[in-house]
Amino acid sequence: MQHVRVRLARREEDYRITIERGLLASLGEHARQTLLPSARRVAVISNPKVFKLYGKTALTSLARAGFGVSHWLMGDGERHKSFRTLESTLGFLSESKLERTDAVVALGGGVVGDLAGLASALYLRGIAYLQVPTTLLAQVDASVGGKTAVNTDAGKNLIGAFHHPRGVLIDVETLRTLPRRELTAGWCECLKQGAVGSRTLFERTRRFLLSSSEKSRDDYEGQLAELIARQCAFKAKIVAGDEREAVGRVDSRSRRILNFGHTVGHALEKVTDYKRFRHGEAVGYGMLAAGEISKRLGILSSFDLESLKAAIHLAGRLPRADDLRPTEILGTLARDKKSVGGQIRWILLERIGHARLVDGREIAPGVLRASIRAALQNSRAD
Repeated sequence: MQHVRVRLARREEDYRITIERGLLASLGEHARQTLLPSARRVAVISNPKVFKLYGKTALTSLARAGFGVSHWLMGDGERHKSFRTLESTLGFLSESKLERTDAVVALGGGVVGDLAGLASALYLRGIAYLQVPTTLLAQVDASVGGKTAVNTDAGKNLIGAFHHPRGVLIDVETLRTLPRRELTAGWCECLKQGAVGSRTLFERTRRFLLSSSEKSRDDYEGQLAELIARQCAFKAKIVAGDEREAVGRVDSRSRRILNFGHTVGHALEKVTDYKRFRHGEAVGYGMLAAGEISKRLGILSSFDLESLKAAIHLAGRLPRADDLRPTEILGTLARDKKSVGGQIRWILLERIGHARLVDGREIAPGVLRASIRAALQNSRAD
């Protein structure tokens, strides 16, 4: 069993990430240890695909621990992370008669976690929730750090709140049923974290991808659990140093560095109406674009750019993107939530393992267009 502690400014809100094979069956026990002793009811939020696979195990474990259990299923996919779904979720929590000492369990990927987390932050002005992420991307990224949000017509994650979970339970066995594309999306996020903050983590992830086909299931899942723990520990360290993503922070340990690849990635999701790309796939293209910008500005070496490209190729094939117009993507960037003073602060690379924040005014429009075009022409796209 692997444990990672997420330390926050208010120490009483610190929480633990637990990683182990078969952990889902002991969800009720972990909930009893984590939630207030007076907690009586737990509401599980999931989607039909995940609930069909793991819902019975989760509900049975919670019921055996003495909780009154209810569940609600949202639609599957980024387009369902909306105000309409949020309103329905809040209605479900009210109908379930949850009280201030009760809790929500988010059982699913990043969309479920974001939506359930925001509903927990709003209902009764904030109740506890547990993250039980079932995708690789959610396990290493979305479930850690307390960001919750929904999408609007104006853009992705523009409406949200910081609301940390009481705990995160990661069962690596849930990844056995994950489609290849979801794994690719998760590996892109893993590479992102190493690229911006730890060459050691980047290389460890790259080597795991290179040798994964040669491992037995036991070796694969054991080493995967250890790698997920290292990924979570890296993000937890960044979060501890900049919990609320302070606007004035521009150093290389700002929480903003975790947005590497997300500026173009979010734009790609928006211009394709959240239907073509998994989030991590879009971030894969976004990293390629940011790498190209870094190289064209003279701050990243050709060697490190090629290393980044090769690692993203190892993560898996990305959906086709060369039919998209850079001008349309550039138009969407104007609404990016990371803008400050009307300008995007780009997360670029000085080298693998070290990020730099760059004001958008320092990047010529021609460099942006050429870099995005080069990224979308990625040779491994379908």
